[in-house]
Amino acid sequence: MTQSLVSKESPVWQDGRAIALMMAATLMVMANATISPALAELERVFMGQPNAELLIRLLVPAPSLTVVIFAPLAGYFVDRYGRRAMLLSGVVLFVITGSAGFYLPDLEMIFASRLALGIAVAMIMTSQTALIGDYFTGEKRSALTGLQISARNFGGFVFLTLAGWFAVSSPRLPFVIYGLAVFYLPFMWLVIQETSGVPVEKNTKDPVKNRAPESSAKPEATEADGHQSWKGWIAALAVLQLMTNMIFFLMPTQLPFFLDSMGYDSAVMTGAALGALSLSGGCAALFYSRIKRMLNYAGTYALGYGFMALGFAILPLGTDAMAIFIGSVAVGIGFALAVPNFVGIALQIAPSSRRGMAGGILTTAVFLGQFCSPFLSIPSITSFGYTITYQGTALLLGIIALIAAVKRGVEILNFGAKQI
Repeated sequence: MTQSLVSKESPVWQDGRAIALMMAATLMVMANATISPALAELERVFMGQPNAELLIRLLVPAPSLTVVIFAPLAGYFVDRYGRRAMLLSGVVLFVITGSAGFYLPDLEMIFASRLALGIAVAMIMTSQTALIGDYFTGEKRSALTGLQISARNFGGFVFLTLAGWFAVSSPRLPFVIYGLAVFYLPFMWLVIQETSGVPVEKNTKDPVKNRAPESSAKPEATEADGHQSWKGWIAALAVLQLMTNMIFFLMPTQLPFFLDSMGYDSAVMTGAALGALSLSGGCAALFYSRIKRMLNYAGTYALGYGFMALGFAILPLGTDAMAIFIGSVAVGIGFALAVPNFVGIALQIAPSSRRGMAGGILTTAVFLGQFCSPFLSIPSITSFGYTITYQGTALLLGIIALIAAVKRGVEILNFGAKQI
């Protein structure tokens, strides 16, 4: 009995399963950008090979393309055949395909390995989203979705710093960083257990182990198990998440060129600004659970999109270096507060037997937004310039924040009316 009470009262970050799922979250940010510091040298190494210039530039976004295609299918398999096997095999595939660039002989094979890496990411992201819903409810689930964003941000900062150091010695060395995921596997193997889809905190048959009993039966989706119109709401969430990631990716894809146009040393300033963005976002996400508890989902969206709007409004004032850092920090904070909402709402409205599919759809939206971002931002910048593009983005984000704030205000008024 004592063990059961301790388990329920302990913070989520002390739960081994939560730690394993945060480890999985760091792999998402590692997937694309880790090799960025080595691109210029890789181009020199493979200069004589056919289509080298094009293939080198596609190495970073290539995993996103296969994630977009494969994530819904991965979600289907997660729901049908289980979460644990998909997560563990995804990590194994991640290690093999991610590190392949270190030893593969030619550029075409490296490019193919990057496409396969996207399949691994889709397997990992969909299964870990479903497992969050299976293992945790309420405040613990909210806390974990915030901690995952912190893990991604801090992990991205560490991995990109390592990649920069490694790239100085050899352009192939950054690929070795993907192999670090092999050290995740033993821990994940021990703590991640298959579930029946029912949140374990509602399970009383096995309180000491704090996990659901082994069962091959899938729960029936009822009106109480998820929202009746969950498919429409998931589609709406996916559209908003796609747009949010498309906007956020203005930072890593366009900030270097904006800073160069302003006369800064783009390499130094970009690294510093994106580092500030990652660290501020990582810190802000640590407080997500408390903020969401006070403001609910709508209020947290209002705060998150408000910060992002403020950041993009400040960035055009980039004649002052301080404005670049303040704008980047604001965007990082806003993104870190808005993004955990998507997973939290999706797990709340999707039936337990369809959490893998919901995770797959949201994963597709994230990477499709990343992939499409340059195709929309470049024509806008070419036609209107950086200032108007950033100001227009700030206006759009401000409108979304206002809509969310009004929604939160209505919730408060309705609650007050019920109390009277």
